[in-house]
Amino acid sequence: MRILVTGANGYLGSHTTQKLLDNGHEVYAVDINNKNIDSRAKYISCNILDNDFHDSIPEIDICIHFAWRDGFVHNSPRQMGDLSSHYRFLTYLIDNGLKQLVVMGTMHEVGYHEGAIDENTPCNPLSAYGIAKNALRQSLFLYIKNKDCILQWIRGFYIYGDDLRNHSIFTKLLEANTAGKKTFPFTTGNNKYDFLNVNDLVKQIVAVTEQKEIDGIINCCSGIPVSLANAVESFIKENHLDIKLEYGAYPDRPYDSPCVYGDNTKIRKICKY
Repeated sequence: MRILVTGANGYLGSHTTQKLLDNGHEVYAVDINNKNIDSRAKYISCNILDNDFHDSIPEIDICIHFAWRDGFVHNSPRQMGDLSSHYRFLTYLIDNGLKQLVVMGTMHEVGYHEGAIDENTPCNPLSAYGIAKNALRQSLFLYIKNKDCILQWIRGFYIYGDDLRNHSIFTKLLEANTAGKKTFPFTTGNNKYDFLNVNDLVKQIVAVTEQKEIDGIINCCSGIPVSLANAVESFIKENHLDIKLEYGAYPDRPYDSPCVYGDNTKIRKICKY
C-alpha cells in the first residue's frame, strides 16, 4: 500500500515508517527534516501546517498522521493555534480521495479518569494538548460522516523505549545517571498507569493500519495498570543504572489519577492475541 506518514522524523513517526517499510509498504515520509527517517522511504520536505502542501502530496491509499508541534509541552499556545491547520490538511486529503485515515490521539483527551478508558469514556481534557486533540477527533468524525473514508483514531498512553528521544521520566533517569547523580527525586510512585514500549506500540499502530474492519477510537496500549514505582525500578534494573529513587521527594499531584489504563479489547482483536 502507498502510505503517507506525517511527522515521519519524530519519535513515533520514524519508528512507524521503518516498520511499514519492513512490511513491504511504499512509504512517503513527510516532515520538515529527514534526520531520523529511514532512507528507504520517499522523503517529502513539507510543513503541513502551512497552506503550501497541495503540490507536495502524491496519490496515496492511507495517511498516518503523527505530525504535532510541542507534543511534550502540553500547555503550549501552539496546541490550539495549530488546530485549524491540522483540520485543513486532513480534510484536504479526504476531499481528494483518501480512503483510510489513521490519526495519533492521546489519553489526555479524556482528562481525569479512574479505571479503564474505552471508546465511550466521556472526555473532559485538562490541558491545551488534550483539548486540541479532542477537538480534532470530534471534528474529523463529524466530517467523514458523508465521506468514503474510514477514520481510525489511535489513543496512546504511557510510552517508553528509545528513551534518549523521549521526554518521559525514563529519559530524565538516563540523563541523571549520565550526569553522575546517585539519587533521583521521586513521588511515592503509587499511581498506576498503562505503560507500553515504543516497539510494541508501533506494531499495534501498523496492525491497525493494515486492516479496515475495526475503526473508530482504538486504544493502543497494554491494558495492564502498573505502578510508577514498579515501572521505574524495573527500568533502573534492566538498564543497570547506578541510581536510587528518593521516594517522597515530590508530593503526588492531586490531578493525577491513582489508576488509569486503556481497555485493549479492540487492539486484541486486531492483533489476534
